[in-house]
Amino acid sequence: MEIINSVKGFRDILPPETDKWRRVEETAYEVFQAFGFREIRIPLLEKTQLFSRGIGESTDIVEKEMYTFNDRGEESLTLRPEATASVVRAYIEHNIHVVEPISKLFTIGPMFRRERPQKGRFRQFHQIDAEILGTDDPHADGELLVLLTHFLKKLGLSHIRLEINSLGCPKCRPAFQKAVVSFLQGREDELCPDCRRRMKTNPLRVFDCKVESCAAVISEAPKLPDFLCADCRQHFETVQESLHLFNLPFKLNPKMVRGLDYYTRTTFEITAEHLGAQNAVVGGGRYDHLVRDLGGPDIPGIGFAIGFERLVSLVPDKDESKGPLLFIAPLGEEALKRAFLLCNELRMENLPVEMDYTGRSLKSQMKTADRLKSAYTLILGDNELKANKALLRDMKSGLQSDVNLASSKEIIMKLKR
Repeated sequence: MEIINSVKGFRDILPPETDKWRRVEETAYEVFQAFGFREIRIPLLEKTQLFSRGIGESTDIVEKEMYTFNDRGEESLTLRPEATASVVRAYIEHNIHVVEPISKLFTIGPMFRRERPQKGRFRQFHQIDAEILGTDDPHADGELLVLLTHFLKKLGLSHIRLEINSLGCPKCRPAFQKAVVSFLQGREDELCPDCRRRMKTNPLRVFDCKVESCAAVISEAPKLPDFLCADCRQHFETVQESLHLFNLPFKLNPKMVRGLDYYTRTTFEITAEHLGAQNAVVGGGRYDHLVRDLGGPDIPGIGFAIGFERLVSLVPDKDESKGPLLFIAPLGEEALKRAFLLCNELRMENLPVEMDYTGRSLKSQMKTADRLKSAYTLILGDNELKANKALLRDMKSGLQSDVNLASSKEIIMKLKR
């Protein structure tokens, strides 16, 4: 019979890698909660309109990458390709803004995009997403970047670089967009087909193109910071001052536009050199009109998304595999019954305990205890049952001692690895 393999771009995450995933998640919960963020859990499936309106009709995500289908009621649904639009939808739908002037929310989970699988990138991938809603103060931008860099340092990351830019606002960006189109006109033959199309639909997206010929053209294009209005310039300067307060190194990248239409003012990426051309680990920015564009009140926001798979590939390895505290080796039918009872009683006390059900020899069971890296082994035979005792062996030192079977549970609960 033919073996059924996983779908291309979808993968299983197996031990011991899952140990590292759990460490990253636990660190995220610890750091984010210290900064006042609370967890929100959002559906995997949303109405397609949420992403086409929120992310932008002309983005690669909406045009090429979403998993979209009609359900039985002929309603168009999409597996979420990113989290921000869903978080904002929930924020509006549940009137969170009425209860909280400022909301700090985070979520961790899978996203879906049908793109070419490559290093650190899959069609089902995972993100850590954080959002601050309700303030346009530039210090909130600084706070988010302080949280982000602190989180990455706590995970032991090095050789990463923070790049920031300002995308301006609806007052100053149209002039920049007009200047870019004027610059590109007459040079269409030097651009890839996607960028020629973007000139008509979303000219700023040409800055996000990874094709070398396009990059050569764009390197000579006007720079957005030169077109910022006074308010946007002051906002961006205050963000930079916030980073200087914490001695956070960063690079100004005037060509950074990010891939989503909803960004305004501050935008940022954290990149890792050895990931290749697609080297962004974290991306985010301010989206001061997304809540309004999705039908809510005119409330500003800022957030980021961390690519979980790429992050895990950068986190230093650490021996996180701990064996059980105890392995019980029963010898004989009656001993097996008593061992089964004791094993599960200890598990219900939250102690990691394993045992053998197969009636193998003591030598074979001890090999299993070694392979599992068990701290102790309790040897229990029919003869020991008659004497109401068991033999407890410290697997590291090899020392062993008799323990009273009636009090063995209490003795084992006091053991330490």
